[in-house]
Amino acid sequence: KPSVLMVVGVNGAGKTTTVGKLAAKLAGRGRRVLVAAGDTFRAAAGEQLKTWTERAAVAGDSAEGKPLVEIFDPPGVTEPSAVAYQALEKGRAQGFDIVIIDTAGRLHTQKNLMEELKKMKRVLAKLDPSAPHETLLVLDANSGQNALIQAKEFHGALTVDGVVLTKLDGSAKGGVAVGISHEVGLPIKLIGVGEKIGDLRQFVAEEFVESILG
Repeated sequence: KPSVLMVVGVNGAGKTTTVGKLAAKLAGRGRRVLVAAGDTFRAAAGEQLKTWTERAAVAGDSAEGKPLVEIFDPPGVTEPSAVAYQALEKGRAQGFDIVIIDTAGRLHTQKNLMEELKKMKRVLAKLDPSAPHETLLVLDANSGQNALIQAKEFHGALTVDGVVLTKLDGSAKGGVAVGISHEVGLPIKLIGVGEKIGDLRQFVAEEFVESILG
């Protein structure tokens, strides 16, 4: 304790939105969640994450009378690995159950930024050798073959534990899920099906196959 989830992906896939929805889902189960604003590159990222965190916090109050979901966005800290490290420190000191680390979106071809994610994992391991306990890759279900390439590259660089497929609320069938599971060997854990805070669902393979065949 706390469990550390690191959320990665390219720009525009819905990563920050997914972090907010995931925090709300966990808070709904009574977990205290600290959300770390590890995207220090995009000016609006902190505000966007703060908005989603506030939405997630309405799930209720903890026994100590504090919100179940809090954001960690330290002023003046521009190094993503430092944000992650300090968030885990706070999570341990204040008894949070889960620390979710949002990261800056990046293309799999941006080697220097991919190295930054590896550094973040190394820095977290200094506090907890088993952290991060789960690395989730957020992929846009509409991006087809690109999503498959992203899955291969991110998994190769970081050893991803599972995938969140977003934007399945439109006409997207999400057929790329088959390639991700079969070719890359990654499980699809969650799917995003809308813009509301509750629009994050567990992936059920049988329902998915039926939707494609239908």
